[in-house]
Amino acid sequence: MSDSNSHDISTLNGLIATTLDSADGYTEAAKDSDHGRFTALFTSRAAERRQIVTRLQQEVRTLGGNPEDDGTILAGAHRLFLNLKATLTGKNDKAIINEVEAGEDHIKAKYEDAIADSDLSPAVRAVIEQSYVSVKQGHDEMRDIKHSMQH
Repeated sequence: MSDSNSHDISTLNGLIATTLDSADGYTEAAKDSDHGRFTALFTSRAAERRQIVTRLQQEVRTLGGNPEDDGTILAGAHRLFLNLKATLTGKNDKAIINEVEAGEDHIKAKYEDAIADSDLSPAVRAVIEQSYVSVKQGHDEMRDIKHSMQH
C-alpha cells in the first residue's frame, strides 16, 4: 500500500465514521419526531447515508484497506446527534430539526475539508465529491426546514 493510498484510506474512513453517525442520528430523529411528521424524511435520509457508507467502504477495499464499520463514538457529529435525546424536552419537531441541522453542518464541513485536501488521489476525490452531492442536499433540506419553522 502506497503512502497516497494510506492517506486516501484514512480520509475515507473518517468520512465513513461521520456518515455512520449521521445515519444513526437520522434513525434517532425518526423515532423522536412528533406524530411522524418528519419520520419518513428522516428514515429516507438514514438509508441514503448508509448507501454512501457502502460506497465509501467499497472504495477503501479497492485501495487495499480495511473499511471503517462503526461511528466515531465521541466525535462531534455523534455527540450532536446523541444530544437529540438528551436535549429534547417534549420531543418537539423544532428542537429535533435544530439538532439534525447542526449535525448536517458538521458532516457537510467534513466532506468539504476532504474535497479541499490536495493530497487525495483524483479517483478518491471523485468518489467523495459524488457522495457530497447527497450530503449537501440533505444539509440544505434540513437548513430550509429549520428556517421555515422559525416563522
